[in-house]
Parts: sequence; C-alpha cells; structure tokens
Amino acid sequence: MMFTSAICWGSWANTYKGVKNYRFELFYWDYAIGIFLLSLILAFTMGSLHGGPSSFLVNLETASRGNIIYALIGGAIFNLANLLLVAGIDMAGLAVAFPVSIGIALVVGVVLSYVLQPRGNAELLALGVVFAVVAVILDGKSYAALGSGGRVVSRKSIVVCVVSGILMGLWAPFMAHALTAGAPLGPYTASVFLTLGALLSCFVFNVYLMRRPLVGEPVKIGGFFRAPVSAHLLGLAGGCIWGVGMVFNLVAANFTGVAISYAIGQSAPMVAALWGVLAWHEFRGAGSKAKTYLSLMFLFYIFAIVSIALANTAG
Repeated sequence: MMFTSAICWGSWANTYKGVKNYRFELFYWDYAIGIFLLSLILAFTMGSLHGGPSSFLVNLETASRGNIIYALIGGAIFNLANLLLVAGIDMAGLAVAFPVSIGIALVVGVVLSYVLQPRGNAELLALGVVFAVVAVILDGKSYAALGSGGRVVSRKSIVVCVVSGILMGLWAPFMAHALTAGAPLGPYTASVFLTLGALLSCFVFNVYLMRRPLVGEPVKIGGFFRAPVSAHLLGLAGGCIWGVGMVFNLVAANFTGVAISYAIGQSAPMVAALWGVLAWHEFRGAGSKAKTYLSLMFLFYIFAIVSIALANTAG
C-alpha cells in the first residue's frame, strides 16, 4: 500500500498533462471533487467489508469530534500546499520548485509525525529521509541540466516554494494526531474528512487564486462550465488516482506509523521522473550530465526506501 501510494502521488499529474488550454485553477475543482468521491467509495467498500468497530460508519459514530476537526484541518493545509506547489512550478520551474518544496515537506512531515507517533527505528528513518532529500535535489538537478529555457527564478517564487514545502509537511502530523489521539479515526474515516477539508477549502484558497493568481491573468468560473467533458473526466481521474494513494497511505500507517508511511509515499518524485522519461520523453536527447543526475536520483531513492523499510522492521 505504501508503494502504491507513491505510484499514485507521482502519477496523478499526468492527467493534467493530457488537458489542453485548461487553467489549473479550473482543473483543480474536478480534482478536488475526485479525491473526495474516491475516499467515500473506498470508505463504503474496503472500509466497511468486515464490519466491527473499525468499519467506516461505526468508527464515524465513536471517533472523537476533535479528531475529525484535525483531519479537516489537515486536508485544508494539504490543499493550500498543493496549490502553491503548482504555482511554484509555473513560476520557478520543476527543477527549483520540486526539490525545495518536497525536500522541506519530507523533513517537516517525517520529523513531526515521528514526534507524535514514534514508531520504527529513529536512526534508520532519519538516514532514509536524508537519502530521500538528496534524491529530490538530484531530481531537480537532472531537470535543470536539460536547460532552464531562460527562466528567471525570482525571490517570490522561492518564497512560494518554501511555504508550500512547510505546509506540505504539516498536514501529516495533523493526520497522525487524528489517527492516534483519544478515540481515533480509522484510516478510511480520516481520508473522508481529509479530502472533505481539501474540497471545502477550495472555496477559499482556489477562489482567491482564481481572482489573484500568482501566475497569469485572473480566471473566471465560467471557463469551468465551458470546458469539454474530457477535461472534467481527466480532472476527476486525477483526483481519484491521488485519492487511492492517500487512502492506502493512511491504511499502511496503521501498521508502520505515519512517519514511515508518509516517507515512502513521498518517493513520488521518483515515480514522476519515470513518467517523464518513459511516457513524456522529457530526457530524449539529454546530455550525459542530466542522465548522470537522473541515475543517481533513482539510486538514492532506492537507498531511502531500503532504509525506511528497515526502520519499520527494526522498530
């Protein structure tokens, strides 16, 4: 489930690549609806198959209302982080935005989650995080070696990426609290309220960014209703793919702890790079420098995954 989570989180953006002339702010409405619908479907199927106190509806009745609020807040934080990450990629490029944002998110998310739920071997987990951060930096360097296209990296874009990374690392501790404190949420219940928090927060964050975008001109909601059906279906599909990753990550966290599950899930940049190489041919004709960085990135991610897996078994 942890590896499936990484695959889903590294793959959902391919659906946006398939959309033509459709602003991300509009695409994001379909995406947010998709993640919530998928979490509901899994809650009433996989989360309800065996009954008992951990089943979705029973857990919903017995769980602490405070933990539900924690999950809603975690979803809102994730949503803002994700929106800022995409804006950062538009402003600074993938080579800058991904290493800065995901590198910070890895450290913040894993450290705070481990403090709240100390599961696994701390030393091996820390080593795995270091390997993963190095891999993210190498991922950025491999894309930078392809050529920046004359893009100027502004101070504003760096600030956006840093804020995105901090927020991206903060939603995991909120979920760790919701899954462990008092009368905890089960993973399926937690995913429903996390994705609901993400969807509801779109009416604040996404509406604001539509009116005052960090990149490009303001966009009106009318464009959403004029978009072709294929664009909406791709947006829903993107949300469903990410949602599967989220639910699986939370289910796995029941066995490994949030810190370990989150860290493995954040191998998503490696999956995204594989899509870039194999499906989108982003490295076709790349020089030896870019290919060397790319190869080292995969190697360090393997080191990271092995270290984090050993942290689970040694804990």
